[in-house]
Amino acid sequence: MPLSVYKYGSNTEKDHNYSLRGFPTAENYANRPVRTFFDCAHMSVSENLNVKRVPLLWSIPKVKVVSFLMGLTLMFIIMASYILMWDKKGLLFTPSPDQFRPVVVLTSTATVADFLSFSPLQLFSVIPRHFLRNMKSPCWYEKFSSKLGTDPYRKNLYTLRSKSFKTVCDHLRSDFKQHLLHRNGNLFRLRCLPFFYIIGQPKCGTTDLFHRLLLHPEVKFNTMKEPHWWTRKRFGYIRFKDGFQESFPVEDYLDLFDLAAHKIQEVISGNSSGDHRALQLITGEASASTMWDNQAWSYLHRDKEEPEPPFLAQDFIHTVQPGAKIIIMLRDPVERLYSDYLYFKMANKSAEDFHQKVIESVQLFQSCLSERSLRSCVYNTILLNAMPVRLNLGMYIVFLLDWLTVFQQEQILVLQLEDYAANLKVTLKNIFDFLSVGPLSEQAEAALTEQPMSNTRRTADRDLGPMLPATKDLLREFHQPFNQKLASVLDNENFLWESS
Repeated sequence: MPLSVYKYGSNTEKDHNYSLRGFPTAENYANRPVRTFFDCAHMSVSENLNVKRVPLLWSIPKVKVVSFLMGLTLMFIIMASYILMWDKKGLLFTPSPDQFRPVVVLTSTATVADFLSFSPLQLFSVIPRHFLRNMKSPCWYEKFSSKLGTDPYRKNLYTLRSKSFKTVCDHLRSDFKQHLLHRNGNLFRLRCLPFFYIIGQPKCGTTDLFHRLLLHPEVKFNTMKEPHWWTRKRFGYIRFKDGFQESFPVEDYLDLFDLAAHKIQEVISGNSSGDHRALQLITGEASASTMWDNQAWSYLHRDKEEPEPPFLAQDFIHTVQPGAKIIIMLRDPVERLYSDYLYFKMANKSAEDFHQKVIESVQLFQSCLSERSLRSCVYNTILLNAMPVRLNLGMYIVFLLDWLTVFQQEQILVLQLEDYAANLKVTLKNIFDFLSVGPLSEQAEAALTEQPMSNTRRTADRDLGPMLPATKDLLREFHQPFNQKLASVLDNENFLWESS
């Protein structure tokens, strides 16, 4: 099901030894759903806005007309839900100078089945359109229809794969009854979604940030750093190479935030000796796949020629939670790629082996650009699996622009790992301000900033030394136009990484 087409520029980047061409007109994509393009040679996202045209109804067979009308009805429901959930002033579709919101458009190539299989209506059967107003976290009451003696976590699939979460569930079930709300002869449990999401990128310090934020008394994470629910497990994939396994229902994901829900419920029920600051508790999760990973579409629809995923993870998150806070941690893409290479266990790792893998990956990406658009190549699952190193994960601007088509710029905090490491105290204060959590005591602040860095490079990998100068030069040239666009959008020259 395609979204509206946004095209950023149309010229070819000529100053580099690879091409950023491949931005065909909207007419050429009449049967190929696409969302957002950008050309590194241009800086204005408002230029050359092209919207895909929908064929005239009387020229389409009756079956497709019916599909169109059904899809249009579903679109109306989705848009109505957006408006009902919108908590800001102004019209939903009045674009800011920095972004445009995508509109769902049903074309003759999309089917109602495609739409329903990814429809947020399935989420709305569990997640309400409005959250409780007297608390900071996005929470609501869900009727508990099971018998009191029933184990609420017995079927949770996360408990089978996480010993730490299984231990937490053992604690939660022991006093689960005490946290139920009794109203009019019915029982209700408090449910919460994450207040914020740390969405990426891999090898950019998300693990360290996750553990430091846990030390803030107002932040209550799920006990699993990376649920990967929005991008993988809700579709039945844990590792794509292992194939489809079992879909994780949204209820299993919500269980991950029950610790915070129980703390909040204690205050509401008057069973807590603390004050009402517990109503300000927030939850978060830190799946480093959320920003970039949309491979599920290609695995679920292997029989279709889709150049890009018509829906992205952020579309679903925004539909059920338009006020979510998004944190992105980025790193010099050259160093990120080498760290990513060293992270995965393999035989015969070396700087020379990395160099050869980089050359092969760049060549594969160039070959893709000769036939497809830039955005299509970045999201291409076949290409991702073919490249020896994950080159596309460092093309941050492509992913960021897609997130900016859905969330407002003030909802997204983009951090730089280099600045985070050099100015930890200042950066953490900026994060706390972004999340609107209270200041720490001097003792708590010292404990938070003095904690050693998490998830650092293994000793054996450090012994391999840095990448070859030739590799660094090749990657610098490759990433330069992407970094230039990123620095322009963020209005911050530090994201050029010229001094790295």
